[in-house]
Amino acid sequence: MTLVVTSVETITLPRRMWMGLRDNVDPTIAALSEPLTLVVTAHVGPRAALLMRKGGRDPPSAPPPRRAAPCRAAPEARTFTDATGCDMNFGLSDEQEMIVSTVRSFVENEIYPHEAEVERTGEVPAEIAQEIKRKVIDLGFYASNFPESVGGPGLSHLEFALVERELGRGSMALTHFFGRPQNILMACEGEQVDRYLMPAVRGERMDALAMTEPDAGSDVRGMKCIATRDGGDWVINGSKHFISGADHADFFIVFVATGVDDTPRGPKKRITCFLVDRDTPGFEVARGYNSVSHRGYKNCNLYFDDCRLPDAQVLGEIDGGFAVMNEWLYATRITVATMSVGRARRVFDHALHYAAERQQFGQPIAKFQGVGFQIADMITEIDAADLLTLSSAWRLDQGLPANREIASAKLYASEMLARVTDAALQIHGGMGLMDELPIERFWRDARVERIWDGTSEIQRHIISRELFRPLGA
Repeated sequence: MTLVVTSVETITLPRRMWMGLRDNVDPTIAALSEPLTLVVTAHVGPRAALLMRKGGRDPPSAPPPRRAAPCRAAPEARTFTDATGCDMNFGLSDEQEMIVSTVRSFVENEIYPHEAEVERTGEVPAEIAQEIKRKVIDLGFYASNFPESVGGPGLSHLEFALVERELGRGSMALTHFFGRPQNILMACEGEQVDRYLMPAVRGERMDALAMTEPDAGSDVRGMKCIATRDGGDWVINGSKHFISGADHADFFIVFVATGVDDTPRGPKKRITCFLVDRDTPGFEVARGYNSVSHRGYKNCNLYFDDCRLPDAQVLGEIDGGFAVMNEWLYATRITVATMSVGRARRVFDHALHYAAERQQFGQPIAKFQGVGFQIADMITEIDAADLLTLSSAWRLDQGLPANREIASAKLYASEMLARVTDAALQIHGGMGLMDELPIERFWRDARVERIWDGTSEIQRHIISRELFRPLGA
């Protein structure tokens, strides 16, 4: 990799990320002053970025858009001051630019080349999965959603959103091994830290989240998988389905019903979260359904038949599953939003270049308003979704309420992706449906984003509830 900058400057990165990048910087243009600091000593290009060779069949992508670094204004950026006196800057810091460029380069060089084969076979070869994981660990980005206190890079919510946005450009079956353990593992206590949290952050063990059941999708409290007391243990019976990543998981974060409360609105189930090792007696991981979306990124069914667990396997408090869920699982909605934006930008690049090159009636089809206006609408929606998503992540960094904003981002970005992929397919015409091009894959993959991690209808419910609740309605 080559570091390209506009002037002499110092770039500071989290420790693990710096250790991964250090060995890839051209020594003729860099010198080390501190373990965490890269001092650039040459003027060699137009903007600060880590550039790697292009890979795969994709057209050249546009430079990553500059977005907000909380309350830090670049000298050349136009800034605005909000009611708190904090400058709002819609540009990225040098560190954030480096993160974006590094992850994008990784996706283009390490993910794109394997996508066609994964799409054809529906499988990720074990050696490729391990190679991706090893390279991510070496680069210092593994578990990039975890703080430095437990061995993660210590990225902010905004910075992690930037990572996820770039990962959204690649096949989910492959980027799964980039390694972002469920941040709900931060709720681990005592021996759970050494058995689950730390090995997950180090890349030694992989996890999977298990909540959905055949009769309990959006209605989480409708779950029929139950845990009952037997002496000092819990005995779990029931099943889960649509469990993503279960085929590679070493342990599972499972939500089950542990009791029922009588309320004025009727019976209300209590939920508890358990940590379940793959080899636990009475627990089985089985092949799931064949999905048209994200081939190679498999879902599995989980079966519990008198599966016995001690209290030590409870994550959080007994009957406190919803508290754990609400505290930590907001991140999955931001992930869907950011990855939808990243995937939309890749699709847009295809449509943009195709429209500029495809000739009909003696001129590029981009010159026809029917095509040019679609391109204009696509980039407008993509940019809007990008800003909405990064804004919700920024609010988390500022300690501001963000439930409605995150729901809005997930809703709009996932539905935007559907419109953009459909428009891109239309611009490509009949070839858009052929598997010689990746357009039909993007189109298929986009459909699930409006369903998992909270359907569009659930997001609208969250948004409207947040708006009406202060009014007592």
